[in-house]
Amino acid sequence: MPSVLGHNFIGGSRSAAGNVTLHSVDATTGEALPYSFHQATPAEVDAAVEAAEAAFAEFRQLSPERRALFLDAIAEELDQLDDDFVALVCRETALPAGRIQGERGRTSGQMRLFAQVLRRGDFLGARIDLPLPQRTPLPRVDIRQMRIGVGPVAVFGASNFPLAFSTAGGDTAAALAAGCPVVFKAHSGHMATADLVGCAIVRAAERSGMPKGVFNMIFGAGVGEQLVRHPGIQAVGFTGSLSGGNALCKMAAERPQPIPVFAEMSSINPVIVLPEALAVRGETIARELSASVVLGGGQFCTNPGLVIGVSSLAFSAFVEQLQEQMAAQGPQTLLNAGGLRSYAKGLEHLHGHPRVTHLAGQPQHGNQARPQLFKADVSLLLEGDELLQEEVFGPTTIVVEAADDAQLIEALRGLRGQLTATLIGEPEDLQAHQHLVPLLEQKVGRILVNGYPTGVEVCDAMVHGGPYPATSDARGTSVGTLAIDRFLRPVCYQNYPQALLPAALRDSNPLGIRRLVNGEWSEGGIG
Repeated sequence: MPSVLGHNFIGGSRSAAGNVTLHSVDATTGEALPYSFHQATPAEVDAAVEAAEAAFAEFRQLSPERRALFLDAIAEELDQLDDDFVALVCRETALPAGRIQGERGRTSGQMRLFAQVLRRGDFLGARIDLPLPQRTPLPRVDIRQMRIGVGPVAVFGASNFPLAFSTAGGDTAAALAAGCPVVFKAHSGHMATADLVGCAIVRAAERSGMPKGVFNMIFGAGVGEQLVRHPGIQAVGFTGSLSGGNALCKMAAERPQPIPVFAEMSSINPVIVLPEALAVRGETIARELSASVVLGGGQFCTNPGLVIGVSSLAFSAFVEQLQEQMAAQGPQTLLNAGGLRSYAKGLEHLHGHPRVTHLAGQPQHGNQARPQLFKADVSLLLEGDELLQEEVFGPTTIVVEAADDAQLIEALRGLRGQLTATLIGEPEDLQAHQHLVPLLEQKVGRILVNGYPTGVEVCDAMVHGGPYPATSDARGTSVGTLAIDRFLRPVCYQNYPQALLPAALRDSNPLGIRRLVNGEWSEGGIG
């Protein structure tokens, strides 16, 4: 088994000051793994943030190239985590080895992508308005602007992605790229995984000469509140439940100095099946959709939790086909016992509602999640009933049948904010229902056509966000290069001496980056 120390990461060292120890478990058997983790004491939480604050003064001043080399080094260290590491992650999460290997590649790929962002330099948002001394009635002085990191960022690990949304995940990558040291709160469901990934980050920091407090990590329950309320923390990244995200937002807003929380929380990701597509390929859609619903035990934030269409013979046939497909799906082990309890509770709510009908799935029992299909009356969406608005995190989806196009529109209006919405249709469907797009644009962060939302590409154009309650701030994304924007703020330099300006704003443009100069984009120098 890999060597796991279980001590907190503080300022480049390991700390185990507290007497409370925690244990990781095998997600399949419930057996305790042979590792113990020391819950961070209040003093250790303070020390972790103070280490990040001390590192920020140096780290934010490093050139983009130096930070890029650090991210590249992290990627290399992640790629070197071996089969024993993969086996450990599988034990902690019950996820298959192929999934973990793929997620490891995605995680190192995110680091390399943000290294490219740093080398491009566009993240700086450099803008220059040269002086106009002859302008009347008042001359204009020299004004220049760029963006800098906000300061230390608290990042909370996600349960469902032990690598890509956790210790070295997208929030950590974006914060480090922005020049912000990270204090990471390890998720209790995969602490051994977090320990080994944390070691990889520290090795990369040492290799690339980063300040010692650039990455810190704490273990334990109840430490998150102290972390968010600490005056040294300047932003928060979170992926998790709606209740957890709301609690963090409340804490951050109540601080003497409120800070932003970028929380990804709850989404049911509606799939809208259009008439001609059902007539042409209804059985195929049912098969593909059921596969998306149960993928990874339904434990994706983009899991399609709602399927909606207009009443017709084709839609009725499709529902029957979807019912057959879902009935044939086998049980799956979820990430942890807490997730299984939440899943069972969500199913109980659906079973107990008089306007919800159970269509497929074996009774939920035992230590695995059993896929389920329900049908809910459209009135629940029209009336804004809470039941359909919050996700059931697991392999379940709900069908809703609208009477006609007008009722479909009203049902979609009844939805709260979502990460995604999907249109399944033939070309004539999409043309005839183009009027839905402006409505969906107001509801979601990503609109898909003839695809399924499970699977989020890490790239420049991706948006993994959306209006509340999908996220706490719809202006950002937690996947893709735009994620760096969450941890940057603009600073303006007026009448500043050339020799003292940041490199990105000097006339000579030593970084060779694209800048807005007097309203026109330029990659060259000035004068």
